[in-house]
Amino acid sequence: MQRRKFFRSLALGGAGAVLSPVIKAAPAPVSSNELVKPATNIANAITIPRNEKSMPGKYPGKVVKADCENCIVDGKPYETPTYEMVKSCMLNLTGETDLKKAWLQFVTPEDVIGIKVNPIGGKLLSTSHAITQSIVKQLEEAGISRNKLIIWDRRQESLDDADFNEENYPGISFMSTECYDENKSYFNSEGRFYSEDWIDKNQFFFADVEGEYDAYTLPYMVNGGKHSYFSKICTEKVTKIINVPILKNAGTSITVCMKNLAYGSISNTGRLHKDLWHETSAYVCAFPPLRDKVVLNIVDGIIGCFEGGPAANPQYICQYKTILAGTDPVAVDRICYDIVIAKRIEEGVQDEEKPAGRRFMELAEELQLGIANRDKINLIELTVDK
Repeated sequence: MQRRKFFRSLALGGAGAVLSPVIKAAPAPVSSNELVKPATNIANAITIPRNEKSMPGKYPGKVVKADCENCIVDGKPYETPTYEMVKSCMLNLTGETDLKKAWLQFVTPEDVIGIKVNPIGGKLLSTSHAITQSIVKQLEEAGISRNKLIIWDRRQESLDDADFNEENYPGISFMSTECYDENKSYFNSEGRFYSEDWIDKNQFFFADVEGEYDAYTLPYMVNGGKHSYFSKICTEKVTKIINVPILKNAGTSITVCMKNLAYGSISNTGRLHKDLWHETSAYVCAFPPLRDKVVLNIVDGIIGCFEGGPAANPQYICQYKTILAGTDPVAVDRICYDIVIAKRIEEGVQDEEKPAGRRFMELAEELQLGIANRDKINLIELTVDK
């Protein structure tokens, strides 16, 4: 089977049949007698000074949720109501009455803005074009040139499979850490991965867990060892990041804001799923390339899933018909967690909420990245009638 077809089969629901670190992302269960976690360099991140833009951003603990019954047409997210949902979120988050002013609270025409999508589920379950196009359009209306926008993800193959390309987004750049050439080869003429030029060896997440991969998987990891290097997309190419994840589960937890950022921004991630899923989701976001650059989180909850995430299994895909927004990724994740867990209980996937599923949010709160305590989150709920 060709590599692209193999990973497409995983995205369409075959992940359970293949032992691979590429797509498996469910957090490991936590028990009272859990072994001591491997050492990490999170202490290094804590010592680096924060700035006024650092997480949780301009509106800590504030989340806006916009619902729209008519946001799906013929089974797909529809751009007209989606635009209004994003607009309502932006105005209510910022308190502005002018949409341009709302966006300019976070970005300027001088910024290079990275739009971090989540296309791992391909056409079946990706950050929708309806929400991505709505964000692009509103940025343009705020005076941001398309040549200042970069749509990115860790994996070029995923972007291609989900049709994030020049044809659909003329004038916008596309970047990925794990990349290939026009012949779909991951190797340059010297036999090195093209991806090696896209990792920053000076900025990394260290965890005392060895990454060991076969030749088939290594192009998707870039490197083995105990270091996960940040993508140069985050460290060098962009000045601001808008995070646009999907409303999805990861086992009895979720894979939304922090997971999309953390696992989407570093190399050598396969080693981090079994024992360090929660820690990685929180700790990586505490490093400057993410902590100081992510200014907005806009969750695509129009179509999501309640089981089988982060891959796309058709039987578990559902229509949440919602969008959530906030500068605080922890608070946004906490609200998303409630939505997904309620759906899982409704569908009989699990009997009750398991506190261990909130662990990554609690770790992030300890790192002052946002608010995980539901009682301290200001949730604004809206209904968009379009």
